[in-house]
Amino acid sequence: MLTRLEREMREQGDGLAGREDRGRVEAEAAAELLRSDDVDYLMVVARGSSDNAARYGQYLLGAYAGLVVTLATPWLFGRGRRPPRLSGAAVLAISQSGRSPDVAAVLAAAREQERPTLAITNNPASPMAALADVVIGLNVGPERSVPATKTYTASLHALAQIAGGLVPDEDWRESLDRLPGVVSEVVEAQLAGRERFDPLARFSPLTAVGRGFDYATAFETALKIRELSGSPAEAYSPPDLLHGPVAAMGAGTALWIASSGLETRTETLDTLRGVAARAGLTAAVSPDPRVLGLADIALPMPAVPAWAGPIVGVVPGQAAALRLAELNGVDADAPHGLHKVTLTQ
Repeated sequence: MLTRLEREMREQGDGLAGREDRGRVEAEAAAELLRSDDVDYLMVVARGSSDNAARYGQYLLGAYAGLVVTLATPWLFGRGRRPPRLSGAAVLAISQSGRSPDVAAVLAAAREQERPTLAITNNPASPMAALADVVIGLNVGPERSVPATKTYTASLHALAQIAGGLVPDEDWRESLDRLPGVVSEVVEAQLAGRERFDPLARFSPLTAVGRGFDYATAFETALKIRELSGSPAEAYSPPDLLHGPVAAMGAGTALWIASSGLETRTETLDTLRGVAARAGLTAAVSPDPRVLGLADIALPMPAVPAWAGPIVGVVPGQAAALRLAELNGVDADAPHGLHKVTLTQ
């Protein structure tokens, strides 16, 4: 019997296709707001998987729209504190439930300072959405399993639509149209062959690395493995890994490489080669055969535009996390007493 998690993983491609038209209209409204003369930068507030989507947005909107994107520090907006000044900012909140008080508090502070607000959520009737000038709905149907899968890829898809609205490009739209089919194919392939991930169970901790657009994928992969299987996992960019944490890597540890580009830069490839030589086991998600050649578990990905790589490249991490949960006897739909909605202050 399929778990809810596996069913929702399989719904990702159809979910992206189903939100395409309505999502584009809402994304264009968001892009229009961000083009306002008084918006100098975008601040994004999120938690959990949505925070990893925010990391993607930081790179995406910076690279393609030239927009400075910062990540919020919700603690500064907590009860009894004087929020920072948000002059020149638009504020975007990302949350599948839209119910986390600390995320909503940042939007509330922005409204009090008369700054434009946006929300990406699967719950347009949520308290967070009520504080937004523009709401971009995920529109992928209820997500019942605790780990986010279809709401995560839909959040990335929504951010890609916003970027496409800021820099209109027909090739971009055509790539978005093709993306749901690519995601569905990758999901089916990764789930069908998930026993390939079994060797990961013998190595701990797992360190996921990714740079640029893949930085978010590394963090989301580590989060999925940690929350689903209970196995220790962490994430870094390759340069940050070299600044100290690499010292903990050895024959008993695993390395997960997220590298969705076709032409990995030579210096990045050299770094990955050196780190892989230290690890006991390496898995690599990439369309680049040079990166795949570093891996014990090679996970070839289809060639897609660089901005779309994280929407496809996160799927093997989801499948690996599910398989490790199965091996560890974890209920994938409700791992380790976690809850679907976490109401942080």
